[in-house]
Amino acid sequence: MLRLSPCRAGGRAQEPDGAVGGTSMRAGLGQALRGLLLLSARSCSCSGAGRRRRLGQPLPRCSWLSTMAQCSTEQRGRPHSPEYRLYFKNAEGKYISPFHDIPLFAGSKEDKEVPAKRSKTNGSETGLPKKPPPSRAGETVVFNMVVEVPRWSNAKMEIATKEPLNPIKQDIKRGKLRYVANIFPHKGYIWNYGALPQTWEDPHHKDKDTGCCGDNDPIDVCEIGTKVHYPGEIIQVKVLGVMALIDEGETDWKIIAINVDDPEAQKIHDIDDVKKHKPGYLEATAEWFRLYKVPDDKPENQFAFNGEFKDKDFAVGIIKSTHEYWKALLHKKADRGAIECMNILVHDSPFRCSEEDARLIVQSAPPPASGDSVSAEGTVYFYSK
Repeated sequence: MLRLSPCRAGGRAQEPDGAVGGTSMRAGLGQALRGLLLLSARSCSCSGAGRRRRLGQPLPRCSWLSTMAQCSTEQRGRPHSPEYRLYFKNAEGKYISPFHDIPLFAGSKEDKEVPAKRSKTNGSETGLPKKPPPSRAGETVVFNMVVEVPRWSNAKMEIATKEPLNPIKQDIKRGKLRYVANIFPHKGYIWNYGALPQTWEDPHHKDKDTGCCGDNDPIDVCEIGTKVHYPGEIIQVKVLGVMALIDEGETDWKIIAINVDDPEAQKIHDIDDVKKHKPGYLEATAEWFRLYKVPDDKPENQFAFNGEFKDKDFAVGIIKSTHEYWKALLHKKADRGAIECMNILVHDSPFRCSEEDARLIVQSAPPPASGDSVSAEGTVYFYSK
């Protein structure tokens, strides 16, 4: 059975929009921290990453240290340009897809493979693995999250689902790079924003609760911890809840989660804890999603469930269903349309490619170039009526 390890993007972190001063000090601290992480990783003997744990039981920390530097990112093109791409490499130096090759379940021993034919042991008529067992009440399931957009920044970065190897790029609409407006009193994105790998919101499946089909993307995540993360970083999160955005007639689930290493993670376990310990945050989140397209002369977004945030168990169920849709996608059991399914590590996937093919794709991209770290697009505020 193929095992995929959770990973963090390495290399130099990009400075998010609005970062200030202290570059040399941060560089020194970063070198010291990397040394400590390497030392801790070599001496760490704890285990159990990815196992379900009871509510209130501390999540493992040492077990994550050995995986922090296993992935790196490689920039191509110039930031804030249409050519900019951020490619991913694993610990062996292989180029990988953050959409398909990074496991959904952090450190899980669950099967990450797509079988070539019907299993004789699981009785699946579709040729796909059985769904993972449901999480029991009071237990935590840890997921990997791919960070696309740092908190407080404005550039709309996203996994390029329709490009080989699915690098992170800046979205383009009407021939222009996309930046989200500052919705007063907020600055850019109000959380670290990203996606859960190995999930897919099927545009051909109508959700029974929302009455709308999926938006054809990996499921989105709003990480509400205290740290500002950087594009391409892979973090481990526990899910707290979910809201159902209806975006131009499509279901667009927004998972609310927190980094397991965040200082507040030990006291925030479900959506009600967010209301208790971060009062106003969920209301601000709903307002942000309702208004963020209005500055582009589009109507306000709508929500299912009258805008109510659903709890952790509901959210985990949604994630697992999108994971099943992704499995169908990787096994040609679903209409993929223009979605690019090329991968390096998913066993028996018909879309699996060679390391050389992946390397040639990256080499064909424009060479890396320096660019402005802060765009003027993020300096204007929008005031809602």
